[in-house]
Amino acid sequence: MDLTERQKRILRAVVETYVQTAEPVGSKSILAHSDLNVSSATIRNELAELTALGLLEQPHTSAGRVPAPKGYRFYVNALMEEHRLSVQETERLNEAMHLKLRELDRVMDEAGRIVSRLTQYPAFALSAGKPRVTVKRFDVLLVERAAFIAVVMTDNDHLSNRLFRLPQELSREQLQMLASLLNGSFTGLTLEEFTPQLIRAAAQALGDEMGLVSMVVSFAMEVLEEQRGRMVKTAGLDSLLAHPEYQDLSRAQPLMRYLAQAENVGALTVPEGQTTSVLIGPENVHEALKDSSVVLATYDMGDNTKGVIGVVGPTRMDYATVLARLEYVAQSLSRLFERGQLPDSTEKEDP
Repeated sequence: MDLTERQKRILRAVVETYVQTAEPVGSKSILAHSDLNVSSATIRNELAELTALGLLEQPHTSAGRVPAPKGYRFYVNALMEEHRLSVQETERLNEAMHLKLRELDRVMDEAGRIVSRLTQYPAFALSAGKPRVTVKRFDVLLVERAAFIAVVMTDNDHLSNRLFRLPQELSREQLQMLASLLNGSFTGLTLEEFTPQLIRAAAQALGDEMGLVSMVVSFAMEVLEEQRGRMVKTAGLDSLLAHPEYQDLSRAQPLMRYLAQAENVGALTVPEGQTTSVLIGPENVHEALKDSSVVLATYDMGDNTKGVIGVVGPTRMDYATVLARLEYVAQSLSRLFERGQLPDSTEKEDP
């Protein structure tokens, strides 16, 4: 679509003013927030033309204009200036990202919370899962005479534990033998390699009358299945209610219900070959997202796997700032997974 330079500047002014105010934008507001040396009548004529092109909408006859989804798309593709993070922003991001990240689910959970806090929108973090996950180590700890805790560590350093209660007492020596057998027979194996034959052979070697091997191995198989799958963490759903667009609960609730379902969020992906994606209003496939925008960025988890972080919010979104912050967090996550480092704040200049 070909627009004149003046039309582009007016469209940019409408989008950026509406992002800040959530109120329809009129000609006087455009004159006050731009350096256009034209009359109010000229701006009104241009607003009418942009409305006819489907880039703007007029909620009421006497009201100003608001961006249409088509106008947001034109803004993102052709008018939006790159938002450069300041030194202060990168320092805040680094401080937030300097966490004791040891387990994958904690990484995902904290990443979602950080993004939601920084953008004031609901956020989510997805891990693509690993094609091959194995158990790195088993630990078993006696907590009572007839109860013990099994700890399973996978090769991506994820830790899971479960308490098992037994109908009869168990000795520390029995647990030590169980741990030795598990670490000798089941570490380094994928889920598919945990065969019934191997489990029976291990139980026979232990003289396992209480089914200890079967208990712990079944738990380990659950952990492997979970780690191999796609993990979804969502944060900040209630932040929707702070935005004028969602203060009507009849509009907010369907979106909040949609985002609360992991399978829905897990289906949000970035097209192959891209590192970011912006879906505006009706560009989204699901009906619950038709009046909202989704911004996504990918990060590298190693082993040729990708994760995704993103936010969902009103189409009246500061896309440049949201994209800049998402890309920075994605870059930080990539470095955390790669070598435990964060981007240096000195790499960014104060705008």
